[in-house]
Amino acid sequence: MLRLNNIYIKFNKNMIDEKIIFENFSLHIKKGEFVVIIGGNGAGKSTLMNLISGSILPDKGEIFIDSQNVTNLHEYQRAKFIGRVFQDPLKGSAPNLTIEENLSLALLRDKKRSFSFGINKNNQEFFRQELKKLDLGIEDRLESKMGVLSGGQRQAVTLLMACLVKPKILLLDEHTAALDPKSSVKILELTEKIISEHHITALMITHNLNNAKKFGNRLIMLEKGQIKLDTLKKNINFNDILDLNVKEKV
Repeated sequence: MLRLNNIYIKFNKNMIDEKIIFENFSLHIKKGEFVVIIGGNGAGKSTLMNLISGSILPDKGEIFIDSQNVTNLHEYQRAKFIGRVFQDPLKGSAPNLTIEENLSLALLRDKKRSFSFGINKNNQEFFRQELKKLDLGIEDRLESKMGVLSGGQRQAVTLLMACLVKPKILLLDEHTAALDPKSSVKILELTEKIISEHHITALMITHNLNNAKKFGNRLIMLEKGQIKLDTLKKNINFNDILDLNVKEKV
């Protein structure tokens, strides 16, 4: 499903602080896997997400999604088959547009873009039903601006937007880190439900070891651009992670 082969990427080239992030880095994710990614600051977690999404391109190596070589495709070219939810609830949606308008834009993700779009009234009931599944009481607020929603509500709608057109890959970039504990639990439960119901291949970064234990079926630990641990969750002993000097935050 997703293959990164012999990836090499260097930041700040020809500068005093140049740094190799990945060197001969390879990773294979099978269809339907829900992979949780942990690791300390500077391990390469966000760089990995950016490589997969196309927001940065590798200096060397290849990236395949299904059998398609997407190595040189930019972010907007991969958007039709990649959904992404960021840590900041303000990212991933337009605060000055209504919930309905944001959902309408998400529905167009796999279609050719234009400078204008119209609200299809036939989609309104579909949007209401999808919002109702979030159990947040916002299904009758289609005309509300996204910017007036709470952080948890907005992140839930952004998650829905990322999956409204089923993506081949869903990238979750610490998508609950900025939320309060109650909202974080709600979003993670929604995440697991959506991934399970739609059989989506997903990668989720987390700094919370309890969430790493609870969610996903495969765990990858990165350290300085290398895979230090890669195992199916059913085979893991989380004491091993503690032995790798990973405390409550990873």
